[in-house]
Amino acid sequence: MANARLLLTAMESGAGKTTAVCALLQAWKARGLSPASCKCGPDYIDPMFHRAVLGVPSLNLDLYLSSEETVRRLLAFQAQHAGVTVLEGAMGYYDGAAMTEAGSAYAGARATRTPAVLVLRAKGEALSLAAKVRGFSTFRSPSFIKALFLNDCTPAAYARLKPALEKETGLPVAGYLPPMPASAFESRYLGLVPPKERPAFSEALEALGAQCAKTVDLPLLLQIAESAPPLSVPPFFDQAERPPARVRLAVARDEAFCFLYDENLRLLRQSGAQLCFFSPLYDEALPADCQGLYLGGGWPELHARALSENGSMRASVARAVRAGLPTLAECGGYLYLLDSLQDASGACFPMVGVLPGESRRVGLRRFGYARLEAQMDSFLLSKGEHIPVHCFHYWDTPQRGEDFLLEKPDGRTWRCGFARKNLFASFAHLYFPAAPGLSDAFVSACARVKCAGLSTSP
Repeated sequence: MANARLLLTAMESGAGKTTAVCALLQAWKARGLSPASCKCGPDYIDPMFHRAVLGVPSLNLDLYLSSEETVRRLLAFQAQHAGVTVLEGAMGYYDGAAMTEAGSAYAGARATRTPAVLVLRAKGEALSLAAKVRGFSTFRSPSFIKALFLNDCTPAAYARLKPALEKETGLPVAGYLPPMPASAFESRYLGLVPPKERPAFSEALEALGAQCAKTVDLPLLLQIAESAPPLSVPPFFDQAERPPARVRLAVARDEAFCFLYDENLRLLRQSGAQLCFFSPLYDEALPADCQGLYLGGGWPELHARALSENGSMRASVARAVRAGLPTLAECGGYLYLLDSLQDASGACFPMVGVLPGESRRVGLRRFGYARLEAQMDSFLLSKGEHIPVHCFHYWDTPQRGEDFLLEKPDGRTWRCGFARKNLFASFAHLYFPAAPGLSDAFVSACARVKCAGLSTSP
Protein backbone atom coordinates (compact mmCIF):
# COMPACT_ATOMS: atom_id res chain seq x y z
CA MET A 1 0.00 0.00 0.00
CA ALA A 2 2.94 2.39 0.47
CA ASN A 3 3.06 2.88 -3.29
CA ALA A 4 -0.65 3.76 -3.61
CA ARG A 5 -0.81 7.37 -4.73
CA LEU A 6 -3.05 9.74 -6.61
CA LEU A 7 -2.61 13.24 -8.04
CA LEU A 8 -5.56 15.64 -7.99
CA THR A 9 -5.16 18.30 -10.64
CA ALA A 10 -7.31 20.69 -12.67
CA MET A 11 -7.52 22.67 -15.89
CA GLU A 12 -6.90 25.95 -14.09
CA SER A 13 -6.53 27.59 -10.72
CA GLY A 14 -9.74 27.99 -8.74
CA ALA A 15 -11.32 24.66 -9.69
CA GLY A 16 -11.35 23.48 -6.08
CA LYS A 17 -8.31 21.19 -5.94
CA THR A 18 -7.59 21.92 -2.27
CA THR A 19 -11.24 21.38 -1.35
CA ALA A 20 -11.29 18.04 -3.17
CA VAL A 21 -7.97 16.96 -1.64
CA CYS A 22 -9.06 17.84 1.90
CA ALA A 23 -12.40 16.07 1.40
CA LEU A 24 -10.65 12.95 0.14
CA LEU A 25 -8.01 12.98 2.90
CA GLN A 26 -10.70 13.44 5.54
CA ALA A 27 -12.84 10.61 4.12
CA TRP A 28 -9.92 8.18 3.93
CA LYS A 29 -8.68 9.22 7.36
CA ALA A 30 -12.13 8.43 8.81
CA ARG A 31 -11.81 4.94 7.29
CA GLY A 32 -8.47 4.32 8.98
CA LEU A 33 -6.46 4.34 5.78
CA SER A 34 -3.66 6.58 7.22
CA PRO A 35 -3.34 8.89 4.19
CA ALA A 36 -0.39 11.20 3.56
CA SER A 37 -0.14 14.24 1.30
CA CYS A 38 2.17 16.24 -0.93
CA LYS A 39 1.88 19.47 -2.89
CA CYS A 40 3.32 19.90 -6.39
CA GLY A 41 5.03 23.24 -6.78
CA PRO A 42 6.24 26.09 -4.54
CA ASP A 43 3.23 26.48 -2.27
CA TYR A 44 3.20 27.11 1.47
CA ILE A 45 -0.53 27.57 2.06
CA ASP A 46 -2.17 24.46 0.58
CA PRO A 47 0.09 22.18 2.67
CA MET A 48 -1.30 23.98 5.74
CA PHE A 49 -4.71 22.61 4.80
CA HIS A 50 -3.33 19.10 4.32
CA ARG A 51 -1.69 19.31 7.73
CA ALA A 52 -4.91 20.57 9.31
CA VAL A 53 -6.64 17.39 8.11
CA LEU A 54 -3.90 14.87 8.89
CA GLY A 55 -2.04 16.42 11.81
CA VAL A 56 1.32 15.76 10.12
CA PRO A 57 3.34 17.86 7.66
CA SER A 58 2.81 17.77 3.93
CA LEU A 59 5.84 17.86 1.62
CA ASN A 60 6.41 19.86 -1.56
CA LEU A 61 7.40 18.12 -4.79
CA ASP A 62 8.94 20.74 -7.06
CA LEU A 63 10.59 19.82 -10.34
CA TYR A 64 11.95 23.28 -10.98
CA LEU A 65 13.59 23.65 -7.59
CA SER A 66 14.86 20.06 -7.43
CA SER A 67 15.61 17.04 -9.60
CA GLU A 68 13.31 14.18 -10.59
CA GLU A 69 15.31 11.84 -8.38
CA THR A 70 14.87 14.17 -5.40
CA VAL A 71 11.13 14.41 -6.03
CA ARG A 72 10.77 10.62 -6.22
CA ARG A 73 12.76 10.18 -3.01
CA LEU A 74 10.71 12.84 -1.19
CA LEU A 75 7.53 11.10 -2.28
CA ALA A 76 8.95 7.75 -1.17
CA PHE A 77 9.67 9.23 2.26
CA GLN A 78 6.19 10.66 2.62
CA ALA A 79 4.46 7.50 1.40
CA GLN A 80 6.47 4.90 3.33
CA HIS A 81 3.98 4.50 6.19
CA ALA A 82 0.82 5.67 4.41
CA GLY A 83 -2.11 3.65 3.17
CA VAL A 84 -2.43 6.08 0.27
CA THR A 85 -0.71 9.35 -0.63
CA VAL A 86 -2.65 12.20 -2.23
CA LEU A 87 -0.74 14.77 -4.28
CA GLU A 88 -2.23 18.17 -5.07
CA GLY A 89 -1.24 19.88 -8.29
CA ALA A 90 -0.62 23.61 -8.70
CA MET A 91 -2.40 25.87 -11.19
CA GLY A 92 -3.49 24.04 -14.37
CA TYR A 93 -2.22 20.54 -15.07
CA TYR A 94 0.26 21.54 -17.77
CA ASP A 95 1.18 24.99 -16.41
CA GLY A 96 4.92 25.22 -15.74
CA ALA A 97 7.66 27.81 -15.97
CA ALA A 98 7.81 30.27 -18.90
CA MET A 99 4.85 28.82 -20.84
CA THR A 100 6.31 25.30 -20.70
CA GLU A 101 5.39 22.19 -18.73
CA ALA A 102 8.63 22.39 -16.71
CA GLY A 103 7.76 22.12 -13.03
CA SER A 104 4.06 21.49 -13.77
CA ALA A 105 1.75 19.00 -12.09
CA TYR A 106 1.92 16.97 -15.30
CA ALA A 107 5.72 16.87 -15.02
CA GLY A 108 5.27 15.62 -11.45
CA ALA A 109 2.88 12.87 -12.57
CA ARG A 110 5.31 11.85 -15.31
CA ALA A 111 8.36 11.84 -13.03
CA THR A 112 6.65 9.77 -10.34
CA ARG A 113 4.32 7.71 -12.57
CA THR A 114 1.36 8.85 -10.49
CA PRO A 115 -2.17 8.47 -11.88
CA ALA A 116 -4.03 11.78 -12.08
CA VAL A 117 -7.64 12.72 -11.42
CA LEU A 118 -8.91 15.87 -13.12
CA VAL A 119 -10.97 18.09 -10.81
CA LEU A 120 -13.60 19.96 -12.83
CA ARG A 121 -15.71 22.89 -11.69
CA ALA A 122 -19.08 21.87 -13.08
CA LYS A 123 -21.08 25.05 -12.47
CA GLY A 124 -22.38 26.43 -15.77
CA GLU A 125 -20.89 23.58 -17.83
CA ALA A 126 -22.51 21.27 -20.38
CA LEU A 127 -21.16 19.14 -23.25
CA SER A 128 -18.32 21.57 -23.94
CA LEU A 129 -16.76 20.27 -20.74
CA ALA A 130 -16.20 16.94 -22.47
CA ALA A 131 -14.33 18.70 -25.29
CA LYS A 132 -12.06 20.37 -22.77
CA VAL A 133 -11.41 17.05 -21.03
CA ARG A 134 -10.58 15.34 -24.32
CA GLY A 135 -8.10 18.10 -25.05
CA PHE A 136 -6.42 17.66 -21.68
CA SER A 137 -6.34 13.88 -21.89
CA THR A 138 -4.72 13.86 -25.35
CA PHE A 139 -2.45 16.94 -25.11
CA ARG A 140 0.42 14.73 -23.97
CA SER A 141 0.83 10.98 -24.29
CA PRO A 142 0.55 9.44 -21.84
CA SER A 143 -1.45 12.07 -19.96
CA PHE A 144 -1.70 9.93 -16.78
CA ILE A 145 -5.31 11.19 -16.39
CA LYS A 146 -7.35 8.22 -15.19
CA ALA A 147 -10.61 9.72 -13.85
CA LEU A 148 -12.69 12.87 -13.41
CA PHE A 149 -13.97 14.52 -10.23
CA LEU A 150 -16.73 17.15 -10.37
CA ASN A 151 -16.69 20.03 -7.89
CA ASP A 152 -19.42 22.55 -7.15
CA CYS A 153 -21.88 20.26 -8.90
CA THR A 154 -25.55 19.81 -8.01
CA PRO A 155 -27.05 16.29 -7.97
CA ALA A 156 -29.19 17.17 -11.00
CA ALA A 157 -26.19 18.44 -12.99
CA TYR A 158 -24.19 15.37 -12.02
CA ALA A 159 -26.92 13.07 -13.32
CA ARG A 160 -26.59 14.77 -16.72
CA LEU A 161 -22.84 15.30 -16.83
CA LYS A 162 -21.57 11.91 -15.64
CA PRO A 163 -22.94 9.77 -18.52
CA ALA A 164 -22.08 12.41 -21.12
CA LEU A 165 -18.50 12.82 -19.90
CA GLU A 166 -17.92 9.08 -19.65
CA LYS A 167 -19.33 8.51 -23.15
CA GLU A 168 -17.37 11.32 -24.82
CA THR A 169 -14.04 11.00 -22.97
CA GLY A 170 -13.80 7.32 -22.07
CA LEU A 171 -12.82 8.33 -18.52
CA PRO A 172 -14.78 7.33 -15.42
CA VAL A 173 -16.37 10.07 -13.35
CA ALA A 174 -15.48 9.20 -9.77
CA GLY A 175 -18.08 11.37 -8.07
CA TYR A 176 -18.78 14.94 -7.08
CA LEU A 177 -18.97 17.51 -4.31
CA PRO A 178 -22.07 19.71 -4.26
CA PRO A 179 -21.95 23.44 -3.47
CA MET A 180 -21.08 23.69 0.24
CA PRO A 181 -20.88 27.39 1.20
CA ALA A 182 -20.29 26.61 4.87
CA SER A 183 -17.19 24.58 3.95
CA ALA A 184 -15.83 26.90 1.26
CA PHE A 185 -12.18 27.98 1.50
CA GLU A 186 -11.81 31.74 1.14
CA SER A 187 -8.91 33.38 -0.73
CA ARG A 188 -6.79 36.52 -0.51
CA TYR A 189 -3.90 37.82 -2.56
CA LEU A 190 -1.33 35.12 -1.69
CA GLY A 191 -3.78 32.22 -1.97
CA LEU A 192 -6.23 30.66 0.45
CA VAL A 193 -6.80 32.10 3.90
CA PRO A 194 -4.95 29.71 6.27
CA PRO A 195 -6.94 27.23 8.34
CA LYS A 196 -5.96 28.87 11.65
CA GLU A 197 -7.73 32.08 10.56
CA ARG A 198 -10.96 30.32 9.68
CA PRO A 199 -13.57 29.80 12.41
CA ALA A 200 -15.05 26.32 12.76
CA PHE A 201 -12.52 24.82 10.36
CA SER A 202 -12.69 21.37 11.95
CA GLU A 203 -16.43 21.30 11.41
CA ALA A 204 -15.94 22.29 7.77
CA LEU A 205 -13.48 19.43 7.27
CA GLU A 206 -15.82 16.92 8.87
CA ALA A 207 -18.64 18.06 6.61
CA LEU A 208 -16.42 17.74 3.52
CA GLY A 209 -15.30 14.26 4.49
CA ALA A 210 -18.85 13.09 5.20
CA GLN A 211 -20.06 14.48 1.88
CA CYS A 212 -17.16 12.88 0.04
CA ALA A 213 -18.08 9.50 1.52
CA LYS A 214 -21.63 9.91 0.18
CA THR A 215 -21.02 11.20 -3.35
CA VAL A 216 -17.51 10.05 -4.33
CA ASP A 217 -16.55 6.54 -5.41
CA LEU A 218 -13.78 6.02 -2.86
CA PRO A 219 -13.13 2.36 -3.82
CA LEU A 220 -12.61 3.41 -7.46
CA LEU A 221 -10.14 6.15 -6.51
CA LEU A 222 -8.26 3.79 -4.22
CA GLN A 223 -8.11 1.23 -7.02
CA ILE A 224 -6.64 3.87 -9.32
CA ALA A 225 -4.14 4.90 -6.63
CA GLU A 226 -3.07 1.27 -6.14
CA SER A 227 -2.33 0.97 -9.87
CA ALA A 228 0.71 3.25 -9.46
CA PRO A 229 4.00 1.39 -9.98
CA PRO A 230 6.53 1.09 -7.12
CA LEU A 231 8.78 4.09 -6.61
CA SER A 232 11.84 1.86 -6.02
CA VAL A 233 14.01 4.65 -4.57
CA PRO A 234 15.33 5.19 -1.05
CA PRO A 235 13.53 7.82 1.07
CA PHE A 236 15.06 11.27 0.90
CA PHE A 237 15.47 11.78 4.63
CA ASP A 238 17.66 9.58 6.76
CA GLN A 239 15.61 7.53 9.20
CA ALA A 240 18.61 6.86 11.40
CA GLU A 241 18.85 8.48 14.81
CA ARG A 242 19.20 12.24 14.49
CA PRO A 243 22.76 13.48 15.16
CA PRO A 244 23.28 15.49 18.33
CA ALA A 245 22.50 19.14 17.85
CA ARG A 246 25.58 21.30 17.65
CA VAL A 247 23.94 24.72 17.27
CA ARG A 248 20.78 26.53 18.41
CA LEU A 249 18.94 28.11 15.47
CA ALA A 250 16.16 30.62 16.17
CA VAL A 251 13.30 30.12 13.69
CA ALA A 252 10.45 32.64 13.47
CA ARG A 253 7.04 30.95 13.43
CA ASP A 254 3.71 32.62 14.12
CA GLU A 255 0.81 34.17 12.20
CA ALA A 256 3.15 36.69 10.56
CA PHE A 257 5.92 34.22 9.65
CA CYS A 258 4.45 30.88 8.63
CA PHE A 259 5.97 30.15 5.20
CA LEU A 260 8.41 27.42 6.13
CA TYR A 261 9.10 24.31 4.09
CA ASP A 262 9.10 21.25 6.30
CA GLU A 263 11.91 19.93 4.09
CA ASN A 264 14.09 22.90 5.03
CA LEU A 265 13.51 22.29 8.72
CA ARG A 266 14.25 18.58 8.41
CA LEU A 267 17.52 19.23 6.57
CA LEU A 268 18.60 21.79 9.16
CA ARG A 269 17.99 19.23 11.89
CA GLN A 270 19.93 16.61 9.94
CA SER A 271 22.80 19.09 9.65
CA GLY A 272 22.91 19.46 13.42
CA ALA A 273 20.59 22.36 14.26
CA GLN A 274 18.33 22.48 17.28
CA LEU A 275 15.38 24.52 16.03
CA CYS A 276 14.23 27.06 18.61
CA PHE A 277 10.90 28.44 17.40
CA PHE A 278 9.94 31.93 18.53
CA SER A 279 7.35 34.58 17.73
CA PRO A 280 8.32 38.09 16.57
CA LEU A 281 4.73 39.01 17.44
CA TYR A 282 4.52 37.80 21.02
CA ASP A 283 7.98 37.02 22.44
CA GLU A 284 10.13 39.70 24.01
CA ALA A 285 13.49 38.58 22.62
CA LEU A 286 15.27 35.94 20.57
CA PRO A 287 15.75 32.53 22.21
CA ALA A 288 18.63 32.52 24.65
CA ASP A 289 22.05 31.63 23.30
CA CYS A 290 20.88 31.19 19.71
CA GLN A 291 23.66 31.03 17.15
CA GLY A 292 21.65 31.73 14.01
CA LEU A 293 18.38 33.28 12.86
CA TYR A 294 15.90 32.12 10.22
CA LEU A 295 13.17 34.60 9.24
CA GLY A 296 10.90 32.97 6.69
CA GLY A 297 8.08 34.47 4.69
CA GLY A 298 4.44 34.98 5.59
CA TRP A 299 2.15 37.94 6.11
CA PRO A 300 4.08 40.52 8.17
CA GLU A 301 2.15 43.28 6.37
CA LEU A 302 -1.09 42.03 7.97
CA HIS A 303 0.54 42.30 11.42
CA ALA A 304 2.73 45.36 10.88
CA ARG A 305 1.33 47.33 13.83
CA ALA A 306 1.80 44.42 16.28
CA LEU A 307 5.29 43.67 14.99
CA SER A 308 6.24 47.32 15.34
CA GLU A 309 4.76 47.64 18.83
CA ASN A 310 6.90 44.71 20.02
CA GLY A 311 9.88 47.00 20.39
CA SER A 312 11.88 44.66 22.62
CA MET A 313 11.85 41.94 19.95
CA ARG A 314 12.81 44.40 17.21
CA ALA A 315 15.71 45.58 19.35
CA SER A 316 16.76 41.99 20.08
CA VAL A 317 16.82 41.09 16.38
CA ALA A 318 18.64 44.30 15.43
CA ARG A 319 21.27 43.77 18.11
CA ALA A 320 21.87 40.15 17.03
CA VAL A 321 22.12 40.88 13.30
CA ARG A 322 24.46 43.83 13.85
CA ALA A 323 26.60 41.68 16.14
CA GLY A 324 27.14 39.17 13.33
CA LEU A 325 24.51 36.47 13.93
CA PRO A 326 24.12 34.39 10.72
CA THR A 327 20.69 35.42 9.43
CA LEU A 328 18.60 34.09 6.55
CA ALA A 329 15.65 36.36 5.75
CA GLU A 330 13.22 35.37 2.98
CA CYS A 331 10.57 37.71 1.58
CA GLY A 332 8.41 38.56 4.63
CA GLY A 333 11.44 38.03 6.87
CA TYR A 334 13.37 40.45 4.65
CA LEU A 335 10.57 43.04 4.98
CA TYR A 336 10.81 42.71 8.75
CA LEU A 337 14.50 43.73 8.66
CA LEU A 338 13.80 46.95 6.70
CA ASP A 339 13.34 50.42 8.15
CA SER A 340 9.55 50.39 7.81
CA LEU A 341 6.61 48.37 6.50
CA GLN A 342 3.27 49.54 5.16
CA ASP A 343 0.27 47.52 6.29
CA ALA A 344 -2.71 46.57 4.13
CA SER A 345 -4.52 49.81 5.04
CA GLY A 346 -1.62 52.00 3.94
CA ALA A 347 -0.27 52.91 7.40
CA CYS A 348 3.52 52.66 7.83
CA PHE A 349 5.26 51.24 10.88
CA PRO A 350 8.91 51.04 11.98
CA MET A 351 10.52 47.61 11.67
CA VAL A 352 13.92 46.25 12.74
CA GLY A 353 15.91 48.76 10.70
CA VAL A 354 19.10 46.81 10.00
CA LEU A 355 18.53 47.14 6.23
CA PRO A 356 17.59 50.31 4.34
CA GLY A 357 14.21 50.58 2.74
CA GLU A 358 10.55 51.34 3.14
CA SER A 359 8.28 48.54 1.93
CA ARG A 360 4.93 49.40 0.37
CA ARG A 361 2.18 47.52 -1.40
CA VAL A 362 2.66 47.75 -5.16
CA GLY A 363 0.84 44.66 -6.51
CA LEU A 364 2.23 41.31 -7.62
CA ARG A 365 5.93 41.54 -8.44
CA ARG A 366 8.38 39.12 -10.09
CA PHE A 367 6.08 36.14 -9.69
CA GLY A 368 7.38 32.60 -10.15
CA TYR A 369 10.58 30.66 -10.52
CA ALA A 370 14.00 32.23 -10.96
CA ARG A 371 17.71 31.49 -10.81
CA LEU A 372 19.52 33.37 -8.05
CA GLU A 373 23.22 34.08 -8.52
CA ALA A 374 25.31 35.57 -5.73
CA GLN A 375 27.18 38.75 -6.62
CA MET A 376 28.77 38.93 -3.17
CA ASP A 377 30.06 36.37 -0.70
CA SER A 378 27.76 35.32 2.15
CA PHE A 379 27.61 32.48 4.63
CA LEU A 380 25.32 30.52 2.27
CA LEU A 381 26.73 31.21 -1.20
CA SER A 382 30.03 32.44 -2.57
CA LYS A 383 30.16 35.00 -5.35
CA GLY A 384 29.18 33.34 -8.65
CA GLU A 385 27.30 30.41 -7.08
CA HIS A 386 23.64 30.02 -8.01
CA ILE A 387 20.51 28.17 -6.89
CA PRO A 388 16.90 27.91 -8.13
CA VAL A 389 14.38 29.94 -6.11
CA HIS A 390 10.86 31.28 -6.36
CA CYS A 391 9.42 34.75 -5.72
CA PHE A 392 5.88 35.84 -4.95
CA HIS A 393 5.26 39.18 -3.29
CA TYR A 394 2.88 42.12 -3.39
CA TRP A 395 5.09 44.43 -1.31
CA ASP A 396 8.26 46.02 -2.66
CA THR A 397 10.88 48.60 -1.77
CA PRO A 398 12.87 51.04 -3.94
CA GLN A 399 15.99 50.10 -1.97
CA ARG A 400 15.88 46.41 -2.78
CA GLY A 401 19.66 45.86 -2.89
CA GLU A 402 22.14 44.75 -5.56
CA ASP A 403 23.85 41.66 -4.13
CA PHE A 404 22.00 38.97 -6.09
CA LEU A 405 21.15 38.56 -9.75
CA LEU A 406 17.81 36.87 -10.38
CA GLU A 407 17.02 35.48 -13.82
CA LYS A 408 13.59 34.30 -14.88
CA PRO A 409 13.23 31.25 -17.14
CA ASP A 410 12.28 33.63 -19.98
CA GLY A 411 15.59 35.49 -19.67
CA ARG A 412 14.47 38.60 -17.74
CA THR A 413 16.88 39.64 -14.99
CA TRP A 414 17.03 42.02 -12.07
CA ARG A 415 19.29 42.77 -9.10
CA CYS A 416 18.09 42.55 -5.53
CA GLY A 417 18.88 41.55 -1.97
CA PHE A 418 21.66 41.92 0.55
CA ALA A 419 24.55 39.50 1.05
CA ARG A 420 26.98 39.94 3.92
CA LYS A 421 29.33 37.66 5.83
CA ASN A 422 26.46 36.96 8.24
CA LEU A 423 23.39 37.96 6.19
CA PHE A 424 21.37 36.53 3.30
CA ALA A 425 18.26 38.65 2.73
CA SER A 426 16.02 39.02 -0.32
CA PHE A 427 12.54 38.43 -1.71
CA ALA A 428 13.61 34.95 -2.90
CA HIS A 429 12.27 31.84 -1.17
CA LEU A 430 14.87 29.07 -0.78
CA TYR A 431 14.14 25.37 -1.02
CA PHE A 432 16.97 23.45 0.64
CA PRO A 433 16.51 20.15 -1.26
CA ALA A 434 17.52 22.14 -4.35
CA ALA A 435 21.01 22.23 -2.87
CA PRO A 436 21.30 20.14 0.31
CA GLY A 437 24.63 21.80 1.08
CA LEU A 438 22.72 24.95 2.07
CA SER A 439 21.67 23.48 5.40
CA ASP A 440 25.23 22.37 6.14
CA ALA A 441 26.54 25.84 5.26
CA PHE A 442 23.95 27.51 7.50
CA VAL A 443 24.68 25.26 10.48
CA SER A 444 28.45 25.55 10.00
CA ALA A 445 28.17 29.34 10.06
CA CYS A 446 26.16 29.09 13.27
CA ALA A 447 28.83 26.82 14.79
CA ARG A 448 31.48 29.45 14.10
CA VAL A 449 29.40 31.91 16.10
CA LYS A 450 29.67 29.60 19.10
CA CYS A 451 33.39 29.50 18.71
CA ALA A 452 33.52 33.27 18.52
CA GLY A 453 31.47 33.63 21.67
CA LEU A 454 28.81 35.92 20.16
CA SER A 455 26.03 36.75 22.62
CA THR A 456 22.44 37.56 21.62
CA SER A 457 21.48 38.60 25.15
CA PRO A 458 20.68 42.25 25.99
